[in-house]
Amino acid sequence: MLPSTGLTGRTKMRLLAIAAAAGLGAFLLAGSPLPSEAAEETWQVGLSATYTSGDYGTNTRTDILYMPFSLRRLFRDGDLTLIVPYISVASDGRVTLVGGVPAFARRVQRTPARVTNEGIGDVIMQGRYYILDERTFLPTVALVARLKAPTADADKGLGTGEWDEGIGTEISKKFAEKWTGFFDLGYTIIGQPAGVTLQNRWNYDLGLGYNFTEALMGSVYYEEWRTLVPGQVNPRDLLFAVNYKATSALRLNFAIETGLSNGAPEYGITGGLSWRF
Repeated sequence: MLPSTGLTGRTKMRLLAIAAAAGLGAFLLAGSPLPSEAAEETWQVGLSATYTSGDYGTNTRTDILYMPFSLRRLFRDGDLTLIVPYISVASDGRVTLVGGVPAFARRVQRTPARVTNEGIGDVIMQGRYYILDERTFLPTVALVARLKAPTADADKGLGTGEWDEGIGTEISKKFAEKWTGFFDLGYTIIGQPAGVTLQNRWNYDLGLGYNFTEALMGSVYYEEWRTLVPGQVNPRDLLFAVNYKATSALRLNFAIETGLSNGAPEYGITGGLSWRF
């Protein structure tokens, strides 16, 4: 969200990158390892790129390129993921990112022309533990914990310079042979940078996926996040995703999103791949 300095709105948080899914975004849940899969491989590396653009309710446009590299250790009943992102932001110079998305305006002079700030973003460590494997009428249920380290350059607006901690749950259930329902719910304690009061964030998404083949799944998600700045509009969007299992080791992902509120980007495009070994 953007505060009362004249800017309004913010884009959705993705650790899904899109998670985030190991920072790949919620759409990657369709390709996340189930306990039975995780026992067969030990590691997974991933790289994705998300480009978003919008004015977020302001009279200036902000364009963001978010490219997270992930290293995931797979266990029989869960996984542990390290995410190191690169960020490039083209804006009027006042935007500050939280978790890789516009959150509030810095108290600095607006530049007469657009400027581009880039560098390493906030490093994220995320763990997931499966408490229930799908059977008959029961869904797959996983608990998620996430820690964001303030490694991004706060002077450039690439982060707040503060730690964030979050917890959540991921639920999925197959039905009617080729359909899968998804539900994610999370809560994040937001670090408080000097001179700004930010709300803690809750988020949720509802999704429906369809297996066109054993290797190809298409899905759609409705997503909403609580605004970080009181009085602003919650970011809401629709996300359309495709997940393709090219081989037993290689997985490809593509998604597009469209904003449903001033707090979300007008549009976003994501592409990514992961390799298990």
